[in-house]
Amino acid sequence: MTDKQLTEKVYGYLAEDEDARVCKDIPESACNHQPKSFVLMLLSLTLTKLGDSLVSARLVLPWMLSSLGAPAIFISALVPLRESLALLPQLFVAQQLRQQPVRKWFWVAGSVGQAASLLLMLFAVATLNNSALGWSVVLLLALFSLSRGICSVANKDVTGKTVSKTRRGRLSGVAASSAGLLTLLTALVIVFSPEVDGQRWLFLALLGAGVVLWLLAAVLYAGIPEVAGATEGGGNAVSEAVKSMSLLWKNGQFGHFVLTRALLVAAAFAIPYIVVLIQRQGDTELTSLGSLMLASGLAGLLAGRFWGRWSDSASHHVMAAASIMSTLVMAAALAIFYWAPNWLGLEWIAALLLFASAVAHHGARVGRKTYLVDMANQENRAQLTAVSNTVMGVVLLAGLLLGWVDAAFGAHAVLWVLVVVGVLATLSALKLPDVSGDTSA
Repeated sequence: MTDKQLTEKVYGYLAEDEDARVCKDIPESACNHQPKSFVLMLLSLTLTKLGDSLVSARLVLPWMLSSLGAPAIFISALVPLRESLALLPQLFVAQQLRQQPVRKWFWVAGSVGQAASLLLMLFAVATLNNSALGWSVVLLLALFSLSRGICSVANKDVTGKTVSKTRRGRLSGVAASSAGLLTLLTALVIVFSPEVDGQRWLFLALLGAGVVLWLLAAVLYAGIPEVAGATEGGGNAVSEAVKSMSLLWKNGQFGHFVLTRALLVAAAFAIPYIVVLIQRQGDTELTSLGSLMLASGLAGLLAGRFWGRWSDSASHHVMAAASIMSTLVMAAALAIFYWAPNWLGLEWIAALLLFASAVAHHGARVGRKTYLVDMANQENRAQLTAVSNTVMGVVLLAGLLLGWVDAAFGAHAVLWVLVVVGVLATLSALKLPDVSGDTSA
């Protein structure tokens, strides 16, 4: 069997496209190359999603800084920096992207940038402690996030040029499931080796693995047979960025989507505050590093492909369903907190809450990514992605206010706020028009 035959067989199984000829909303010249593009992109995204789990700013990096004695102020800055700096500059990156007929090299450069940041972070963790370590990790995470932002804009554009509509959700879903399985295996190693939990060499190993994963992903992504695209719409980054923001009110459907995506942030914020609620009710093994990675990996493994398949037919319904699920999990956590707080210390209840929250978060991510790619076209996809991500960067920075609510009123008060936002996100998602379904696929 030749490499081409193997690739087409793998593509046919994963994309459920036996003839490899479903080519909706991509250039005709890219149709014959779709199996190769799909498989290479799948491998690249799987590697980077695994890397995200191994060096998570929500879990692993805070655990690392706490274990190695860095002041709490650095730990609290990790998530806002990681999320907002990966989004805010994208509107300006998109203008440069539009001037290049082949955009995969932006993703490759961003992946190499992330690997370089982690390599430098590895040396910092090996040699520094306390505040010096904190400053180094925060600054290198900023560089990592900026590189990640370049990848985010480029990947949606390349996906829209190389992978057919009705197959894009499958791509995201299978990548999430594959990365979830690998994360699960990594977490099991940590869980069954409790004596190494928190040790410096464990974090060095995770960072080193991240370097290798992003470099390998860059090599694979470079092999995607992307066809040249239109280059209209480039220009001065600042002026074009200002013009692009007007799409929020000039394009009603896009503005509605961005509002929905902003409200869906409740599903992402819910996870750390549910963890906080559990931790504050007493010690539990579920809050160990390995166990938290285990819950996240299991959620990605089981939910990724399900959400992906559904997104290919109705991505707006996936967003709504994920929001409903997240809201119900928060409501359940609050009910337990008020009426049986000791239950939060029970392993199986804590595990169920964390797992369900992670499943909902995966659904929100897969649904909104698929919706945006399907809603846009080849000419405006990078621009719409950048505008949406820039707005989200501001929203995520505003999320710092939740820390004030937590400090003043407690984690349960934050969850009440997020429950209200989650209900609004569900209603908004249900009112979005369908852009993903295609009965002719």
